[in-house]
Amino acid sequence: MNTELFIKEVKANLEDNILRFWSDKMKNPYGGFLGRIAGDGTVDAEAPKGVILNARIMWAYSAAFKATGKKEYLLAAARAKEYFTEHFLDHRFGGVYWSLTSEGVRLETKKQLYSQAFAIYGLSEYYSVSGDDEAFKAAKNIYTLIEREFADKENGGYIEALARDFSPLDDMTLSDHDINAAKTMNSHLHLLEAYANLYRIWPDKTLKARSKALLDLIIDKIMDAKTGHLNLYFNADWSVIPGTWSYGHDIETSWLALEAAFDLHDVDLVAKVRPAALKMAKAGLEGLNKDGSLKYEKDDDSRQWWVEAENVVGNLWLWKYHNDNDGAERALACWNYIKENLVDAKNGEWYWACDASGKPDIAKDKAGFWKCPYHNTRMCLQVLELL
Repeated sequence: MNTELFIKEVKANLEDNILRFWSDKMKNPYGGFLGRIAGDGTVDAEAPKGVILNARIMWAYSAAFKATGKKEYLLAAARAKEYFTEHFLDHRFGGVYWSLTSEGVRLETKKQLYSQAFAIYGLSEYYSVSGDDEAFKAAKNIYTLIEREFADKENGGYIEALARDFSPLDDMTLSDHDINAAKTMNSHLHLLEAYANLYRIWPDKTLKARSKALLDLIIDKIMDAKTGHLNLYFNADWSVIPGTWSYGHDIETSWLALEAAFDLHDVDLVAKVRPAALKMAKAGLEGLNKDGSLKYEKDDDSRQWWVEAENVVGNLWLWKYHNDNDGAERALACWNYIKENLVDAKNGEWYWACDASGKPDIAKDKAGFWKCPYHNTRMCLQVLELL
């Protein structure tokens, strides 16, 4: 593997393709960032603004500043943080709204566990590079709120969604792709990621205990002990709602879980998580294609941008932390697929997905509620760190 070339290409993609796209094309002249750019590059200035997108923008620029020291990234992160704390925080009931109108007026006010997690993730990352006490306080307040309102004291884990005032909801569905379930793999995974990031700046004993409990849930309840695949949906009592395998989530969880265990500085916990992480990663690699890409799900052959990004990172973690000598080569093969098929070298950013023939999907967003500078920015930063 030509490590030097790999690093050079990834760094250029991070700065010139991904971050420049968001800085040049997604800034809203009236504050914050726009809500959507279509797959063909059309700007949708009237699109609603999603909390996930804005939290991830805040995280991406904060993390990029931490890695590069470039002030322009800190300024972009500050722009995201100021808009986020002014408009997405619910200053009456606590937590964050799901969406706003293009003018910044609250639109969908439900409190999704997933969005609370990403608020903590973005705010804690911003605090780590800025020392902004408002961001730190907001992150801790949302953590406290999650433990008070979402935690299932009887069965363990956390409820998927609540109303604005934290009363129960009949429909807890996260997205059009998901089903209505009381608990999901996806929300618990990213809550773990958020808690681990908060613990890096605030090594609180209770936060550590809650993070360890999340890791136990992922290994003991969410992962299928026989196959290593992750079950995706659950009833409140953790009984499984049958569904498909998500190769992207399998390999993403494999490295995020081990990273969280490392961050908690617990030798026994690392010893428990490491073999489970290896099992998840191998399950995910069942979806590997000959061209180096990874299928999205068992029943979906598309090569989605976030899945390919996680495939690169997961394989680098296999190489570095599980003595898988072929992991780095698989990561490089997937990167070659990404740059040849998913990267929009002319207009910036990555396409949502490609089909099996490599044709990009321009019917889906280039930027939007779910298309954010998170998975691909994180992939680039992981490559630079691990190599």
